[in-house]
Amino acid sequence: MADIKEFGEQLIGNLEKVIVGKRQSIELIVIGLLCQGHVLIEDVPGVGKTMLARSLARSLDCTFNRIQFTPDMLPSDVTGVSIYNQQKNKFEFRPGPVIGQIILADEINRATPKTQAALLEAMEERQVTVDGETHILPKPFMVMATQNPIEYEGTFPLPEAQLDRFLLRLRLGYPSAADEIRVLDDQQIQHPLESLKSVVKLKEILQAVDAVKHVYISPSIKKYIVELTTRTRQSADVYLGASPRGSLSLARASQARAALLGRDHVLPDDVQALATAVLAHRIIVSPAARLSDLSSDRITQEIVHATPVPGGGFASEPARKNSK
Repeated sequence: MADIKEFGEQLIGNLEKVIVGKRQSIELIVIGLLCQGHVLIEDVPGVGKTMLARSLARSLDCTFNRIQFTPDMLPSDVTGVSIYNQQKNKFEFRPGPVIGQIILADEINRATPKTQAALLEAMEERQVTVDGETHILPKPFMVMATQNPIEYEGTFPLPEAQLDRFLLRLRLGYPSAADEIRVLDDQQIQHPLESLKSVVKLKEILQAVDAVKHVYISPSIKKYIVELTTRTRQSADVYLGASPRGSLSLARASQARAALLGRDHVLPDDVQALATAVLAHRIIVSPAARLSDLSSDRITQEIVHATPVPGGGFASEPARKNSK
């Protein structure tokens, strides 16, 4: 897994030239990319959500499309539309902004549920269907959706089916005083994004995505992952727990984290580090817990702390033999 570790360090280092002091968040974005997953970024305006998406697209030399969601946006504004060409006497498909590689769905909660649903097929099936014709999306394909957790007026909360399609949810947060001063210095003459170069090729991305799938997960780790998601369903503070898709997502993300750290097997540390980012947004907090000011993040963290960690023997049999 040395190649993936090198791949990750190159990509993360390049992104840190633009996004200062947010290495943990950048690592989660790279994990999302390696898992072919989508990321929901919940944060206030001005902390670098858009720049992070643009920087990722430029670092990967991928196409970047931005969808600025508004209440009057139609599904066809997202997926595209068929227009009649009088000269050719036939309908021609005009692709929408979702047909790209790195897609920034900005303020997704401002769109109506009907328009939000237009993203569902693209996110899950990696294709869009317009007028009965299916269009396959290019690889890699990643949706980075943003929403402002403070503003509720004129917004439409994402339905559970949509939230479950996101591999991870993260928050960038405000930079430290030292990092904010560095941002001022870096952008005094020219924005770092303008001089950012691509550091990996398409072939390397696809190879890394394929390699992550072969990271070994021991039976005890699989049981640990399922135990965590099961406890979200059994918790008295939870109205609706994480689905089996949550277990799959946590397993995939743990494989990617292990590979980024140069390992060919998953450890409990990988699962614990990612449990909140992967599971918390899939949980619906009960009304009583909400009155007690309990968040889904805190409930997930408490479940992780309360769940017994499995013992040793996490490496695959060939790896154990080679280490002797």
